[in-house]
Amino acid sequence: MRCPFCAHDDSQVKDSRPTEDSTSIRRRRQCSKCGARFTTFERVQLREVTVVKSGANGQEGRRQPFDRSKLEQSISLACRKRDVAQEQIDQLVSGIQRQVETAGEAEIPSQRIGELVMDGLRQLDSVAYIRFASVYRDFSEARDFEEFASTVQEAAAERG
Repeated sequence: MRCPFCAHDDSQVKDSRPTEDSTSIRRRRQCSKCGARFTTFERVQLREVTVVKSGANGQEGRRQPFDRSKLEQSISLACRKRDVAQEQIDQLVSGIQRQVETAGEAEIPSQRIGELVMDGLRQLDSVAYIRFASVYRDFSEARDFEEFASTVQEAAAERG
């Protein structure tokens, strides 16, 4: 593993342990050249999945590899300044990644990933759910927020 401080190619693993949700292994490493310590995470990747983009801006049909970090970034942004623990975000991201990789398909439409995120955020935090939906569904007016928020409130009233 390349050292992030001096770019030396050799490092030693000093400690390994599973993360709390047991979806990855946390490794503490030490560079054999500069002695700096850093942490890496190792995750199981079941298969290579390609995301087929949709929507505006000439992105229709464009393909790119599934990127867990992009998924985590968008969910974290929706949950920003909310009472949602990083562990909950990690569990949601891991669950979505597992669903994508075990679906048995080499390609997945970006809309399907968006729907999985919306389903997960709906259960996690209603404000984060509305934030994500506002970008995902491209809300353009305050009325769009009002209509969507009212459906969220109705669904919550039916459950509770």
